[in-house]
Amino acid sequence: MTSESERFIVLTGGPGSGKSTLIDHLEGMGYARSPEAGRGIIQDQVAIAGRALPWTDPALFAELMLCWEVRSYRIAAAQTAPVFFDRGVPDIVGYLKLEGLPVPEYVRAAAQRFRYHRRVFIAPPWPEIYEQDNERKQSYEEAERTYEAMATIYAAYGYELVHLPLVPVVERAQFVIDSLR
Repeated sequence: MTSESERFIVLTGGPGSGKSTLIDHLEGMGYARSPEAGRGIIQDQVAIAGRALPWTDPALFAELMLCWEVRSYRIAAAQTAPVFFDRGVPDIVGYLKLEGLPVPEYVRAAAQRFRYHRRVFIAPPWPEIYEQDNERKQSYEEAERTYEAMATIYAAYGYELVHLPLVPVVERAQFVIDSLR
């Protein structure tokens, strides 16, 4: 893999579907990774009593996610090996649409400019593992809607969706590696 669009592999889907666990496992196998913007922003905003939270100011939250994702992309560009992304720039378009907010042209432009591997791995809703926590306040039904929104958006941007199987993380990781060969 040489170019960014070939080396940058996105895992997307609804919350609580095992994406971060899978990326943690891939990192343990020696692969580079980029952390999820949403969880990091929520943790930081809660720590400083900021308002860029999905339940306070979703538009501002989306702005910070865009900044985070573009910076993550730039940082990853300095590496030569594959990098797994816990979501990508198109997720922000999906999030804004899901929230019923306008998608600014510069967000659309970012989703077109910052490209990833043509195959995007999407984690389907998985009720057996879904849990709410301090950062994940969405209901399971919202998680399902998020999954649908991400599937629609990534397909609209020309990505090939590869649905992750509902199997243990070791098998999921092998599925991803095999699918990239």
